[in-house]
Amino acid sequence: MTSSAFFYGTGRRKTSVARVRLITGEGEIVVNGRSLEEHFGNAADLGEIMMPFRVTGTEGRYNALVKVEGGGYQGQAGAIRHGLARALLQSDPDAARVPLRHAGLLTRDPRMKERKKYGLKRARKAPQYTKR
Repeated sequence: MTSSAFFYGTGRRKTSVARVRLITGEGEIVVNGRSLEEHFGNAADLGEIMMPFRVTGTEGRYNALVKVEGGGYQGQAGAIRHGLARALLQSDPDAARVPLRHAGLLTRDPRMKERKKYGLKRARKAPQYTKR
């Protein structure tokens, strides 16, 4: 592997999309030009985001450059995790596929916000029934 080589992965969760680029390095993660801690603060569990590295045993081997847009903190954190897992799979398909699959990191979470229906206040909440 050359020093200029990078591995790419796209992660999605709710309405968030994360484009992740892995480069060999010392484990630094940059999200939208800021560090991981600056971008999320206390809003997201940073251990959950780092899970693909822990599962594959590649902590501290790659730097990640992430561009994430859409959604809130939880959706963005899930999208980054999914993108990291896909990029790690691209870097070493034979060794990474089984642990990532067993941890459930390669499957896109299909849960989305349900649309609002007419005649209702939200997706399922109906107006209060009045008899008189």
